Amino acid sequence: KLVSIYRDTLLELDDGSYNKANSAYSFGGPEGAVSLINRNLDMNIEKYVTVNFNALVDVIDAVGGLDLELTHDEVVHMNNYCVETSKVTGKKYKKIEPAVAGTYKLNGVQAVSYARIRYTAGGDYKRTERQRLVLKKTADKLKQQDLATLNKIIDKVMPEVSTSFTTKEILSLATGAFDYELGETTGFPFDLETPEQIPGYSGSYVIPK
Repeated sequence: KLVSIYRDTLLELDDGSYNKANSAYSFGGPEGAVSLINRNLDMNIEKYVTVNFNALVDVIDAVGGLDLELTHDEVVHMNNYCVETSKVTGKKYKKIEPAVAGTYKLNGVQAVSYARIRYTAGGDYKRTERQRLVLKKTADKLKQQDLATLNKIIDKVMPEVSTSFTTKEILSLATGAFDYELGETTGFPFDLETPEQIPGYSGSYVIPK
């Protein structure tokens, strides 16, 4: 199962204070984010993998890109995001012109840029849907590769990944990749509200009911 935690969700940090979910990562890195999830969602996550733009771009390029259906607005925003994603990763892309709705084969820079869009209807909620779709399509394409190719991709991407797994553990997990199925995907909080104002806090927050 794949669950996104909305970035603006008000949750309790390790020090007992409350802040947006994404602050746990900025203050405490991946360990801080895992701790936040375990503390607030009654979980016991022990392992993590955290990736940057480069890792995702490289994996998507390694599987030959992703076919995605985009609206007109998504094409416009994706083109805009590509400028920064390309600059950060040092990877190239081709701007989609004219910016019309349709199904496109996106390379790594474009697919990551698509997953970053949050200026359409649905805001961050819709953005997490795009992120989960990109991950699902990437996983589907990875399952079509042979084990030798998977190992090559792992070798290339590992330097761009921070994880509590050893390389040996990851290679061992990779042998079972063909048997995994991505099940239900959703976002947390499942049931939420967005109060106009919370005493003592400024900005917009998502509150789990």
